Amino acid sequence: MSEHTYDVIVLGAGPVGENVADRAVQGGLSAAIVERELVGGECSYWACMPTKALLRSAAALRAARQLPGAREAVTGELDAAAVLGRRDSFASHWKDDGQVAWLESAGIALHRGQGRIVAEKTVEVTGADGVQVTLRARHAVVVATGTGALVPDLPGLREAAPWTSREAAAAAAVPGRLAIIGGGVVASEMATAYAALGSTVTMLARDGVLPQAEPFAGERVTEALREAGVSVRLGAEAASVHRDETGTVRITTADGGQVEADEVLVAVGRTPNTQDIGLGAVGLKPGAWLTVDDTLRVLGADGTPVGDGWLYAAGDVNHRVLLTHQGKYQARAAGDVIVARAKGEAVDDGRWGRHVATADERAVPQVVFTDPELASVGLTAAAAEAAGIRTRVVDYDLGAVAGSSLHADGYRGHARMVVDEDRKVIVGFTLVGPDTAELLHAATIAVVGEVPLDRLWHAVPSYPTISEVWLRLLETYGR
Repeated sequence: MSEHTYDVIVLGAGPVGENVADRAVQGGLSAAIVERELVGGECSYWACMPTKALLRSAAALRAARQLPGAREAVTGELDAAAVLGRRDSFASHWKDDGQVAWLESAGIALHRGQGRIVAEKTVEVTGADGVQVTLRARHAVVVATGTGALVPDLPGLREAAPWTSREAAAAAAVPGRLAIIGGGVVASEMATAYAALGSTVTMLARDGVLPQAEPFAGERVTEALREAGVSVRLGAEAASVHRDETGTVRITTADGGQVEADEVLVAVGRTPNTQDIGLGAVGLKPGAWLTVDDTLRVLGADGTPVGDGWLYAAGDVNHRVLLTHQGKYQARAAGDVIVARAKGEAVDDGRWGRHVATADERAVPQVVFTDPELASVGLTAAAAEAAGIRTRVVDYDLGAVAGSSLHADGYRGHARMVVDEDRKVIVGFTLVGPDTAELLHAATIAVVGEVPLDRLWHAVPSYPTISEVWLRLLETYGR
C-alpha cells in the first residue's frame, strides 16, 4: 500500500470540492481530491448544466412565439433529438477528461476511488481495481461528497426502477408518458422540460408546487404547467408503485386513484452521501448530515469541532443550503480559512467575514428554470415573519412595467420585496415571470449589502427595461 501526504485532502471532486482544493493551492498549500465517479460532480453531468440545456431550447422557442415577426419565422416544432444532443454536449458526453485536465493545470492531485476516513487526518482510498492508497493531511480533510436522490420506502417503488434526477437529466429518449412524484424544484423543472419535449406528464404534488417559495410564485408556475398540458394533482400522494411485464408503471394514490406512465420520476428530496466515507472512525454517524460551525468545521455530538478542528464539510453535505452556487461560496470560505489557520494568520469569522458563509443564513439566491422562471433571494414574507422581523410586503405587477411589454406580448409576472421596517432594508425579493433569472443579482446585492431604501432611490433603472420594476416597487412603498 502506497502513502502520500498533502496539506489538504478533499473527498469529492464536484464543484465544491474543486473550489476548496483550488483555494488551498492558491494559498500556497498542496491539495489532493478523491473521487469515486466523474470529476466535476453532480452539477456537471446530472443536474445544473444538463437540466438547463434540456430547458433552454423550449424557452427560446416560447420567447420567439410571443413576438410578432419572430413568431412568423418559426415554422417547425421543437426537435427533441437535437435538444438531447445539445444536452449531451453540456454534460461532456459523461466524460471527465476536461475536468481532469483542469485539476492538473491547477496543481491538484487526483486519486480515483472510494475514500474513507480511517483515523485523524488520514484517508484510505480503494480504487476500482481494489488497490488501496493511504493519504495523510497535514492540516485538513474536507468532506464535499454532496447528496443523492432520496428514494422513499414506498411499496413497489424500488422494484419499478424509478428515475431519479440523474436519469431524468441523462435520458436517451423522451418517454411518451412521465409521472412525477414530487412538487419541488426538480419536479417542476423536469415537468416543464419533458412536457415541452412531447411527454404526457402527470405530477403528484402532495405538498403543492414549489411549496418553499412565495405562494403566488407556486400558483403561477402551477397555472403555467397546466397550460402546457401537465396534469398537476395538488395534494395527491403516491401509496404504491408497480411496473408490469409490459413496462407500464402504475401508481396508486392514497385516495385510490391510479396513474399510468412509461417512466416514473421520484423527486422528493435528497440524502447525504456520507454512508461509506468512514465517519464512524471519528465518532460521527454514517449516512448523517454533517453539522458545521461558521467556518465550516465539522462539529461532533458535543457541539465542538471534531478533533483539533481538522475536519471540514462544504456544500450539500452540511445541509445548510442545497445549491451548487452556495456550495461553491462555502468552498471558497473553507479553502481560505484552512490556509489562514495553516499559516497562523488571523481568522476573519465575524458576520460577512472572509472566512464564513454568512449568506447561507438570509441571502441565498435561487432560480427555478420553469416557465415562467422563479427568481428569489433572501426570506419569503412568511419566513421573515417567523424570524421575528417587523416587515412590510410590497407587491407589483411585473407585466405593467414598460420593459416587460416590449420583452414579450402578453408578458405576465409578479414582483415582491419584503422590507425590514426597523432597518429600512430589503430582506427578501421574489420575481416570477419570463426571463427573470438575469434580474436576480441586483436584488442579491441589495439584500447582501443591506442597502437602505433611501439609497436605492438613487439606483436609477434604465428605461425601458424590466428592471424598472425596482422604481415601481419603491414608489409603491413610498418615501
